[in-house]
Amino acid sequence: MIISQRVIQEAKILLKQTNWSVSEIAYTLGFDDLAHFSNFFKKQTCFTPLSFRL
Repeated sequence: MIISQRVIQEAKILLKQTNWSVSEIAYTLGFDDLAHFSNFFKKQTCFTPLSFRL
């Protein structure tokens, strides 16, 4: 649970403060599959990574 919260916190920072693609962020955070990262992010935040970025 704590690790998941930390990964989400870092993902939010990277989405807001960089112009990296969602794929680059997913890979940086240790996800081999973009779909897995997107599903994980949406489950934790109720937003897709792209909608969060806007």
